Amino acid sequence: MTDQYQNLKAEYHTLGCKLNFSETSAIGKMLSEKGILRAGKGDIPDIVVINTCSVTETADKKGRQLIRRLASRYPEAAIVVTGCYAQLKPEEIIEMPGVDIVLGSNEKLRAADFIDSWLNNHKKRMEVTPFIDIREFQPSCERGDRTRYFLKVQDGCDYFCTYCTIPFARGRSRSGSIAALTETARRVAEEGGKEIVITGVNIGDFGRDTGETFFNLIRSLDSVDGIERYRISSIEPNLLTPEIIDWIATEARAFTPHFHIPLQAGSDKVLRLMNRRYDTSLFESRIRKIREAIPDAFIGIDIIAGARGETEEEWEKSFNFVNSLPVDKLHVFPYSERPGTKALNIGHTVSQEEKHRRVSMLTALSDMKLHDFMSERVGREYEVLWEQPAPGNDRMHGFTPNYLRVVAPLDDSFINRISRVRLAGIDDMEPDSFNAAMI
Repeated sequence: MTDQYQNLKAEYHTLGCKLNFSETSAIGKMLSEKGILRAGKGDIPDIVVINTCSVTETADKKGRQLIRRLASRYPEAAIVVTGCYAQLKPEEIIEMPGVDIVLGSNEKLRAADFIDSWLNNHKKRMEVTPFIDIREFQPSCERGDRTRYFLKVQDGCDYFCTYCTIPFARGRSRSGSIAALTETARRVAEEGGKEIVITGVNIGDFGRDTGETFFNLIRSLDSVDGIERYRISSIEPNLLTPEIIDWIATEARAFTPHFHIPLQAGSDKVLRLMNRRYDTSLFESRIRKIREAIPDAFIGIDIIAGARGETEEEWEKSFNFVNSLPVDKLHVFPYSERPGTKALNIGHTVSQEEKHRRVSMLTALSDMKLHDFMSERVGREYEVLWEQPAPGNDRMHGFTPNYLRVVAPLDDSFINRISRVRLAGIDDMEPDSFNAAMI
């Protein structure tokens, strides 16, 4: 640590996905290694790192609001903005009052070097590699102040769905190596980590650039002693093969019965307009395969309401299809126009009022499916990994292997431990959680 870092404190803010969280934590670790402390409650930070999302216009808006609020709150701090919004609209961000450094996706995990430079000369800087030139895989595996670790295995996407800007924000698909990622998991085990969440932009596409496969990756990770749980954060239905499902059901030691699979639309016509790489028949076959092979699995799906081309007829097909699926939770997103996407060439548009109506219907359907799944499991026994609670919280929470959230009075001796509980009932204060009866 040099004198320029002495007593410096940094504050970190993350918007968006688990991959962003992993990368923000990696930046924090790099700055910590230089001697820059994490700002605590009530501290005034010298550096503020904001890792943004741009999956929707709402995400961009939240990013702008957060940047303005923090620049106003900490006028003397160095404001560093990175992430997908920074990659897509760097000129817009660098002009915002208070912003000192804007870094694209390729520069994100070199943030410490750019902060070094700013501390020496206090000059504004914007560094963004064009998405077509982003080829390097930059690893990260961190837990921040959480219990679970988030292991980045892949980045970027080659799919170019018509509504999506992520390939432009993250670059082309690229992966780590199985050997390096497995060694990282071993280090997590040595640190006492019990659970790893496997993250990426399109993780089922792992190995496209290296000649390896996602199936071989998860089999290698499963062999690491000390890691008791792995979760697959999200995987495309066409890449979640029956072979993978059968392996998790019958052979995997530590992979949990928890699946998050993007559907996006339950209409084949809309899926074609979106340039998705499957149809409803394939999607349904994957869901029913999971339910048959692993009856207790928790299945969440993503769906977009009101996409271009989703006429009333296609919407009704989509809603009825989703209603028919044996899934347990819907992550619902209103369609958001993204500049530069091919979806803007699709003629039929849906009004904001109609989008909101469709979102409400899907949200109500999700609530019903989740309540049914939870109600059927009251009284059952599960293993729960207890998480680090937020400061000042007098309750702790944890998750079962199939991602049921469980709460109990705080007992610090349980944190990062797995214990057996009975699901005593649905919690009054948090209806998405169970009360735990310790066994």
